[in-house]
Amino acid sequence: MRVVEKRLARGLRVLREDLWTGKADPLPPSVWLRWLPHGLVILVAIGSAIANADQFGDGYNLGTEYGLVCALAQGAAVGLALRWPVPAWQLSMVATVVVAMGARSQLNQLDFTPPWPWGPPGLVAHAMVLFLLALRVPTRVSAEVFALTALVTWVVQGLIGAANYSSTGTLAVALFAGVILLGSAQRGRREARTQLVEQAGITAEERARRTVLEERNRIARELHDVVAHHMSVISIQAQVAPHLVKDPSDELRENLDGIRQNALEALTELRRVLGVLRSENPEDPYGIGAPGTGAAPDAPQPTLDRLDMLVENTRAAGMKVNTEISGEVLPLPPGVELSAYRIIQESLSNALRHAPGSEVRVELTHFPRGLKIRVANSAPRRPAPPSPGAGHGLLGMRERAAMLGGTLMATETSDGGFTVEAFLPRAGTAAIDASAHDATSPAFTTPDNSTDSPGERS
Repeated sequence: MRVVEKRLARGLRVLREDLWTGKADPLPPSVWLRWLPHGLVILVAIGSAIANADQFGDGYNLGTEYGLVCALAQGAAVGLALRWPVPAWQLSMVATVVVAMGARSQLNQLDFTPPWPWGPPGLVAHAMVLFLLALRVPTRVSAEVFALTALVTWVVQGLIGAANYSSTGTLAVALFAGVILLGSAQRGRREARTQLVEQAGITAEERARRTVLEERNRIARELHDVVAHHMSVISIQAQVAPHLVKDPSDELRENLDGIRQNALEALTELRRVLGVLRSENPEDPYGIGAPGTGAAPDAPQPTLDRLDMLVENTRAAGMKVNTEISGEVLPLPPGVELSAYRIIQESLSNALRHAPGSEVRVELTHFPRGLKIRVANSAPRRPAPPSPGAGHGLLGMRERAAMLGGTLMATETSDGGFTVEAFLPRAGTAAIDASAHDATSPAFTTPDNSTDSPGERS
């Protein structure tokens, strides 16, 4: 018995929390029609108030003042449902019960059988209120509202009753069930669409983040190969050095052996930690080379010394390429040369994919502080075929520049071409917080047309 009482008390508490509330829940503007639905609801409110005033005053013989007040109350309930659906339902129910009980004593005096307890205008007004309510509140609340509406209708017509009337209770309950089902279905559809948009946004964000991580892994793998090369050289030099000195001392041999051993241990540790980053790379459909491709994965990473070969491969693919190198050519760290080569390589690959038939100009300008890269292509002469790429090449280039403390900008030109400009500091070191950069930080930010330009560069 106590269990039943507890459940009953809990149910009444939930019912009170759901239906005894003045919480505002505005009807959002329509996606396509904007504020037109709100205007239509206001028109329905005005029309129902006028029709109800005639129904209550003449149809139920309640008098002008009585009928007008009740009609205005029910019309106000329709307008109120735009912002406060539950209080609007309460007001509409109160107005309906007051009118039904007031008309009950007048029905015997009429020469005709009017519809009761729901008059046609009141039926339409209350159905509109229930529809607007079902659009905003949870399905449980809609079910509670419908159950109480049906219960009140049954009590007024079935238990209390009247004489000389045309019953509208069954029609009203059926109509109210239909509009609540329709409103709940529309609400579910809107929520599903909203969740789909949110999920699409999350998916795009995760895809961009994954691309950044993959690019960082690839860059780390390439830089590891550069560091591994130097560590190998240090190990070999430390091994050969004693043979270049006549009668080397034991202390010198011991120090050189320590250097060689430390170099080998560091090399082993680097390969162990970063070995998991090695993976197959996408195919290179244009034959100009892609980062990490080739039959020999342990081959030396490319530098700017191989720029001529890269340009010749691009020309062999059917594109006109001009190069210009200016400034005093000074030695660059291997990591800077590797990133410069990859940026030029990706830019040429993008031009082949998205600007067929265009002319490309590659400019390298050496400064005491670093290297400026500019790759510009003219407008395509023919439509570009669909690209199988993932569309994140620009993101990878920005990541390369940012990891070296440089900058990169990609923009569409006024004549329909495309330009990629980058500056890589000679020091080749990123800022302290470079690892905290993401795709939305300034190092990666370019004008809107740089990431989703016509042809959508990859």
